Amino acid sequence: MNLVHRWYCKSNMWARQLHQYMPRMVEGVELGDSVLEIGSGPGVSTDWLRTRVPHLTTIEIDHTLAQSLSRRLEGENVTVVEGDATAMTFPDASFSSAFSFTMLHHVPSPELQDKLLAETCRVLRPGGTFSGSDSTPSFQWNLFHIFDTRVPVDPETFPQRLEEAGFADASVFQFPGGFSFRARKPN
Repeated sequence: MNLVHRWYCKSNMWARQLHQYMPRMVEGVELGDSVLEIGSGPGVSTDWLRTRVPHLTTIEIDHTLAQSLSRRLEGENVTVVEGDATAMTFPDASFSSAFSFTMLHHVPSPELQDKLLAETCRVLRPGGTFSGSDSTPSFQWNLFHIFDTRVPVDPETFPQRLEEAGFADASVFQFPGGFSFRARKPN
């Protein structure tokens, strides 16, 4: 992420916005005892999630962000793993639920995004839910992402991509500037 993006993703302004819609992302989802967050960044969503679950594991590919979050949450109910979500080292069926908040567009290709989806399905327990959100392009979004990796996810085709990755009951809800999604790993 560029410097402006990094600053914004740590800001109180972003935290307020994110925390406003996160309750809808988890509404009706059985979180379970071991939750996975994919792409935590500086941990704004992590802070919200960790107060609602017994244990949270977050995987973050950026070395600096992962180390900073790990130091900040040391001794809490969070395990921070520096790693690539397209090739997770977790055993099959490790997590009761999984979340991804506004990070899929930072995965550098649709093929790698699909690998991330398949890996998420693999590490979820049968019946587990994968839920989250992502943004959709606009003039402002493009300006904000100058020099960033930005590969937009098409909300129209996303349910099919989730199902091709192994999920069932995939759904998408579009809103101005983005979309939320939910899918379940079959039993």
